[in-house]
Amino acid sequence: MKPNARCWRLRHAAPLIAMLWLSACAMVGFEGGGLGACPPVVAYSRAEQVQAAAEVEALPEGAVVVRMLADYAVMREQARACR
Repeated sequence: MKPNARCWRLRHAAPLIAMLWLSACAMVGFEGGGLGACPPVVAYSRAEQVQAAAEVEALPEGAVVVRMLADYAVMREQARACR
């Protein structure tokens, strides 16, 4: 066995793991009644939203967390549409 054989096995295992992970997502029913089909959307009060907006405004220009929050907003909209 070559010394780098383990690296090759890991390289082949990664797509397999990804396929298994994605196929597990496909097991959820499309009718919306499957377990975990629609994640709950946490409700935030108006005061919490105002405070969060002020904190985001205080972040430095180009902060990565702002992009992450935008992604989170998209996921929240998708979860709402799922219901």
